[in-house]
Amino acid sequence: MRKTISLLTLVVLITVSCKSEKKGENDAYTGATKWVDSLIYPEETHFKSIKQITFGGDNAEAYWSFDDSQIIFQSNNKKWGVECDQMFLMNRDEVFDTSMPPMISTGKGRTTCAYFLPNNKQFVYGSTHLGGDECPDAPLRREGKYVWPIYESYDIFVADLDGNITNQLTTEPGYDAEATVSPQGDRIVFTSMRTGDLELFTMNIDGSDVKQVTHELGYDGGAFFSPDGTQLIFRSSRPKTVSEIKEYQDLLAEGLVQPTEMELYICNADGSNLRQLTNLGNANWSPFFHPSGKKILFSSNFEAERGFPFNLYLIDLDGKNLERVTHGETFDAFPVFSNDGKHLLFSSNRNNGGGRDTNLFLAEWQN
Repeated sequence: MRKTISLLTLVVLITVSCKSEKKGENDAYTGATKWVDSLIYPEETHFKSIKQITFGGDNAEAYWSFDDSQIIFQSNNKKWGVECDQMFLMNRDEVFDTSMPPMISTGKGRTTCAYFLPNNKQFVYGSTHLGGDECPDAPLRREGKYVWPIYESYDIFVADLDGNITNQLTTEPGYDAEATVSPQGDRIVFTSMRTGDLELFTMNIDGSDVKQVTHELGYDGGAFFSPDGTQLIFRSSRPKTVSEIKEYQDLLAEGLVQPTEMELYICNADGSNLRQLTNLGNANWSPFFHPSGKKILFSSNFEAERGFPFNLYLIDLDGKNLERVTHGETFDAFPVFSNDGKHLLFSSNRNNGGGRDTNLFLAEWQN
């Protein structure tokens, strides 16, 4: 899984003094088409306007339907009767401040990384429900280290928008999750433990023709296709030294990875021409291609000294022209452009009153 809610928890666990986040206008919470410029920091020049579309809980990994009319996302909002991440559906013009959107996962186990299929009537997602109805444990730290759990019970499923599972795409033992679909709608990229390490694979949207993309030791995940479907961008924690390799393998044997040191890598969709895109330090993750196909938008805390803030950055495909996009002092991540390139969805701690909620924001994008 792309480890959304777990990393959001990391942000609130680290205690430092931060300035107050900007507050939006109260009447914006009830207007489904209300855009609130006060939610934009003055330096955020790529945002023409912005609106908050969820209020409460941890909401993340919001992805567009192929026609940009709907959004699917995961949330653990306790007010919606869920104990861990489940999948929810909303129209692009909706705002959920007090009401609950339709839940389109089973409500069993833990889910992650839902992504529309090109017919806009089905989606793929990872779920642990075959391993049990209850939410699996989510350890926050191991021997003083922040970790993500890699649940063996994760598999990738296809479901319709009423939540009915119509197909199971993976049946290999071990972790299979983090699925996203190419803009052409013909291939899925996902992360799997089937080789004994966390590698990227691709497959047809019916689960056939599985091909391994990455082969080096380390966690490769959170991958997305380029707009033309020819390239993949992803995050990776590649251990190099003897001690780093041992620590990585020891944690992996316990079903854990440590996500505090990650860089971005890019390759062709078949795994060729693999190269490291960033060398910034700390955690660089949740990358997504700019609609031009010439830049990557991603989240990073490389400028932070104590774990956060995480902000959004743009970088060219050759690693040049790094540009900071957001200027918060807590958490901005999971940026995803609409298919027409006009809007950006992302998750943020802004406007949460200093609490722990992470909400979804929809911004009009300008270059």
